[in-house]
Amino acid sequence: MRKIISSTYVTLDGVIADPQVWTAPYFGEEAAEYGRELLFSCDALLAGRETYVAFAETWPAMEEATGDFGVRMNSLHHYVVSDSLEKAEWGDSTIIRRADAPAKLAELKEQDGQDILQYGFGKVSETMVEHGLLDELRLWIHPVIVGPSDTSKLLSGTGFGASFELAGTRTFSNGVIVATYTPAAK
Repeated sequence: MRKIISSTYVTLDGVIADPQVWTAPYFGEEAAEYGRELLFSCDALLAGRETYVAFAETWPAMEEATGDFGVRMNSLHHYVVSDSLEKAEWGDSTIIRRADAPAKLAELKEQDGQDILQYGFGKVSETMVEHGLLDELRLWIHPVIVGPSDTSKLLSGTGFGASFELAGTRTFSNGVIVATYTPAAK
């Protein structure tokens, strides 16, 4: 059975928005190696509409700068959960309607293949947690506080709650800690 893994950058104060602003000083060789291992252990990407659109606009032009990482990002099958997106034109992509997401994601987990990777944590992640579909939450905790101006920029600012158990950690020399959590038994 395939796992669905959510990989999310987060600050000490729980901010996940605009990671390009606060992660750059912490993205060194160790982080690149870990990110590469994670990406190449998966054969599909899962995203909500906002992340999908941002990636679809960015990654096709990144292959030259990022080499085989960019090629991998662009060549994986992409699943986007959205009710508003009419076309998904980034590489090999499939749109999943929100109401169909729990059943479709359960089907994907049962298929042969490598794991499924999701970057970020939002409504799609919450749906997966609620339906017992998220297998791992990997939080890349960055040693920075950015002071969010609104709760929509936080890991969870919508009243959503869930319990997790620590499954492992990896610490980089620059102070970033990747904490891997699995959903706590109910």
